Amino acid sequence: MVVEPEHAAVSGRNRSPRPQRSHREVADELRSRIRSGQLRAGQRMPTQAKLADEFGVERGAVRQALRILQSEHLLVNVSKGSPATVADHPETALTGPEAPPQPTTVALGARIAAAFAAPHVEIDALCLTSISLTLAMGEPLRQIHAGRIKPARVDVRVLLPSSDIDLAFPAPVDPSADGRLQRNWLANRNAQGQVLRHNLLALRFTHGIDVNVTFRALPFTPPVKLYLLNGTEALFAYYTLTKREEEIDDVHLEMYDVQGTQSMLFPFTQGAGLRDTTFVEQSHLWFNALWETISSELLLTN
Repeated sequence: MVVEPEHAAVSGRNRSPRPQRSHREVADELRSRIRSGQLRAGQRMPTQAKLADEFGVERGAVRQALRILQSEHLLVNVSKGSPATVADHPETALTGPEAPPQPTTVALGARIAAAFAAPHVEIDALCLTSISLTLAMGEPLRQIHAGRIKPARVDVRVLLPSSDIDLAFPAPVDPSADGRLQRNWLANRNAQGQVLRHNLLALRFTHGIDVNVTFRALPFTPPVKLYLLNGTEALFAYYTLTKREEEIDDVHLEMYDVQGTQSMLFPFTQGAGLRDTTFVEQSHLWFNALWETISSELLLTN
């Protein structure tokens, strides 16, 4: 008897493979179950083995999904041992595609930590000084040093304003003021970038992770900040100018400046809808165009 392909044995190499789900799709489904109350506050999750079998994925994908939900404060006690537990008040943690804008200091760290659950971490950033990005790296670095995560490769690209331009901001209210404000910004830009690069490159020697960190200079002051994570997320914020005073080199200066750490980040996720997907794709095209055309080498010493 001839066996038709659709009736062939489902064992071994003749099995028709199910479409492989990504860890983000697993996270989306589990997030939905928590939101709907199917998984209740304080309830223990199924084991990682059971979840892997249910979704047809490797356990590594399940662990990445659980870490995303932990970073969103929906789960606690995520580890390789006992099952995770649904957080006490998951209804207060607005996350995923429904997440509202949040200040950079609140939103960026959690999203960066979740991105580091991937085997290959890719982060692109366009910003004024990289201070928010440097701060946000603290949590994934702690998790790596604690042995909870270990990506195989980390690629980080950062676009910052060039030192060869007159900044639109920070800028002195009195245009006749000397250049100490720009010199102060330049020292801050270089210091933050050097700390970011040092902390990431150290992972090569401490954990054998393939790390690449590259900076390039823009010929303009960016009016917005943008973070692109693993090709699937875009976090966007406006720099909002305010007038303030600061003492620099024993001189009180009035200036127009921004507080980038407080800028409200708008999250966009590929696959969360046509608008989100298009925004992520266009943001990558825009970043790459700047990187490959009008930006220049940045050594963080000039």
